[in-house]
Amino acid sequence: MTSYPAPTGYAPSYSWIGAPTAFNGTNPLSGGDSAVENLNQWYAPGDQAYIIVASAMVVVMIPGLGFLYSGLARRKSALTMLWVTMASFSVVTFQWYFWGYSLAFSAQGTSGFIGDLKHFGLTNTLGAPSPGSPLIPELLYSFYQLQFCATTAAIVSGAVAERGRVLPLMVFIFCWATLVYCPIACWAWNINGWGFKYGVKDYAGGGPVEIGSGMSALAYSFVLGKRQEKMMANFRPHNVSLIVLGTVFLWFGWLGFNGGSSFGANLRAVQACWNTNLTAMFAAATWVILDWRLARKWSMVGWCSGAISGLVAATPASGYCTPWGSIILGIVAGVICNYATKVKYYLRIDDALDIFAEHAVAGMLGLMANALFSATYIIGLDGVNTGIITGGWINHNYRQFYVQLAYILAATGWAFTMSLILAYGINYIPGLHLRASEEAELLGMDDDQLGEFAYDYVEVRRDYLAWTPASTDPQKGEVDLPQHERHGISEQKDLIMGREPGESNSQDSGGQHTGVGGDRHAINYEKQQR
Repeated sequence: MTSYPAPTGYAPSYSWIGAPTAFNGTNPLSGGDSAVENLNQWYAPGDQAYIIVASAMVVVMIPGLGFLYSGLARRKSALTMLWVTMASFSVVTFQWYFWGYSLAFSAQGTSGFIGDLKHFGLTNTLGAPSPGSPLIPELLYSFYQLQFCATTAAIVSGAVAERGRVLPLMVFIFCWATLVYCPIACWAWNINGWGFKYGVKDYAGGGPVEIGSGMSALAYSFVLGKRQEKMMANFRPHNVSLIVLGTVFLWFGWLGFNGGSSFGANLRAVQACWNTNLTAMFAAATWVILDWRLARKWSMVGWCSGAISGLVAATPASGYCTPWGSIILGIVAGVICNYATKVKYYLRIDDALDIFAEHAVAGMLGLMANALFSATYIIGLDGVNTGIITGGWINHNYRQFYVQLAYILAATGWAFTMSLILAYGINYIPGLHLRASEEAELLGMDDDQLGEFAYDYVEVRRDYLAWTPASTDPQKGEVDLPQHERHGISEQKDLIMGREPGESNSQDSGGQHTGVGGDRHAINYEKQQR
């Protein structure tokens, strides 16, 4: 085999990977003056192209979350769940441009806890090597990390499901991104962060993204309060197809989320994508089997829930762990996250969309997997960290266990406590109370908050004949009925009249069942024929 001499003139911080020249810019902050200097010269076009595409893939996760949340909610709040995920993207984009990126990643901030404002408004953010990797410029790195913060905010927004007002949530999201996400991201990924220096292994966001979103959503749900129990009769997701669509969007985006966190088109990116799929698939299968054990049905919602818990668990681990370790992680995540959905009942917190179980718990599992299954050879596949970072127990690095545990405890405590304080504080500001009224909850968040609907003219129910009242005047075609008579479902009528669900049936028929509510259409038709 012919051997070739190693190229010379490249930065000593990493082995040669193809970039045309080593960084020698005239300005260490911005890279130089792009009016007279070529700031692209230090980076491989393939790496830059890959991270631009990965950024676009991560953006798809935000509407994916919207579709997922919309399908899990009831019809009358379906569009609101899409709105809050997309609107949170607007808020975070401003926050990240304004000061979010600087607070999280400014290498000039040396507190170890949070950055500084040297990159306020993206100043000094251009062509210098990024703080995350020398393979891409900082301008691209800042854009990629924007999508991470935006996706995390979209996850948190699910906490308002079916009873929260949207304006206070947007205020919360801005404050939360500043005081919760940015500090935790700084701990793990800023080169001066205490977690980074301590040796924490968090590949793509087990702390800031998953624990941050899960614990923050739990805190917000606690302050928001439970949904009205009398409105929860026969509750079920209103559209399973939307849940599947959202899961598929998330899966697609997650390959950019985890694959792109290698910050280059390299073997570590490929391994991260492989591990992501392995963990998600085994978690999905495990969750479905557990649900089948109880109901003897193969649940589509269960498959999606398991897949998401696996994707979450893979987030901190996919770029560190071996493939066989990823399989074990998927099975463990499927089991533990499935049972973790019951925790909210013990806590008496209405975590309507199981954000705590599928994000916080799965993120913790992924972080702990790095202590056990991370391998030096996996980490070195990017060509940047070759021989620099040691794996976990596989490589006899037993210290990694308590390093990961300390990081988990810090992120969990900070995210929950700060989110609790923020939610309580915003709730006491006049005009920014978090909770919608009971009447608004009955009407639905779409009507109360948006005035628009996911399904404007068509509503299909199993008891669709009971959907609208029969016309009392065939000539006018009008419905001349009071509001409480415009609901074929008797429990809905009772709620409008201020009675307990089912009370009207007992009063009207002495407790006897009077038939299907939709039969009144046939009764009205018979009267007209007479």
